Amino acid sequence: MKTATWKNFLLSLLATTISIVLTFGITAIINHKNERKEKRELVMMVMYDMSNSLQEIESVNSNLRESFDLQIQIAEDTSLFDYTTYLQLFSMVPMLNYNETVEHIFSSSIESINTIGNVLFVENVSEFYNLRRLYQTMICDSSKYGSFETLESVLDNDYSQFIFPSEMLYQRMKRSFVQCQQMMDISDEEIETYRKQREEMDEGMSVKDITGTITDSLNVKVNRLSAAKKKLNLL
Repeated sequence: MKTATWKNFLLSLLATTISIVLTFGITAIINHKNERKEKRELVMMVMYDMSNSLQEIESVNSNLRESFDLQIQIAEDTSLFDYTTYLQLFSMVPMLNYNETVEHIFSSSIESINTIGNVLFVENVSEFYNLRRLYQTMICDSSKYGSFETLESVLDNDYSQFIFPSEMLYQRMKRSFVQCQQMMDISDEEIETYRKQREEMDEGMSVKDITGTITDSLNVKVNRLSAAKKKLNLL
């Protein structure tokens, strides 16, 4: 009897132990999987934001180079000067069209940094955002051109003073971006896939859809109010 009792006790203990191990083991696996998913989503969001910023800056650089090249061509052959034709290009003040939401999420939350778990990646992203703010200040906010109505005024605009720092800052940001890609093993193809997914989400609820919904709801209430006022002979 005692042997049977001990046997049952050990079997029961073993079953309980296995149950506990399986429960905690499965929970740990699920938690680890969720943590990896959260990390990946956060990293992709940051990389997508960095990629967009680089595209914006490359566009600004391209505009500066085109304006400077055109300025040289006109200086060498003044017959090329055409105020109407070149006004838009010459007067295009460099602008960065980016959203700071991702930067704020990344920079303001210690949980975001802990989720990523890679100090070098965090440092590179922080440097990237610092350089982006510097670019905004040095290039975009400082590029205030003069008049473009006369040949002399066009040739007086100094594009060259912005091209060098613009290119230098772009190259430094590009380097940080590539290093982040390598650290997290993220390819250009993955970023483009994420970009398409984001664009599809944005297309699913456009500004036009949102304003249309608000307008429709508002019109219904306006019509109800008008009908009520009409019954009261207030219209």
